[in-house]
Amino acid sequence: MAELVHEPLDVPRLLAEAARPDCGAVALFLGTTRDHHEGRKVARLAYEAYPAMALPALESLERQAVERFGVAVCRIVHRLGEVPPAEVSVVVVVAAAHRGPAFDACRWAMDELKRSAPIWKKEIYEGGGESWVEGTRLA
Repeated sequence: MAELVHEPLDVPRLLAEAARPDCGAVALFLGTTRDHHEGRKVARLAYEAYPAMALPALESLERQAVERFGVAVCRIVHRLGEVPPAEVSVVVVVAAAHRGPAFDACRWAMDELKRSAPIWKKEIYEGGGESWVEGTRLA
């Protein structure tokens, strides 16, 4: 089940929850905060979401990944609020019988999250200033 959290993400917990004896592959994607963007120094990111829309969207992506790629587990957890450089802001973990479907489902879920989930990212720059990161139009 997808989660939106305001604290640092517990990656070991998510990996442990995804582990299954019938799965020989676990694919993990960690999206972390970069300290730069388009030539500017980023002090931190700030994520916002409307949970009543974002959670169902993430849960739908999890279900679609399982159905589309035949994997056993897909979990998506996104952090909200401020996230400093090098900290994790999003986790996608997929467990499957084999690595190919695990990798494919993990990448698809992250790409679709960026494309369609109602989660917004603002960059806060060193020395002042901030701007919302332009995303992809919702379908």
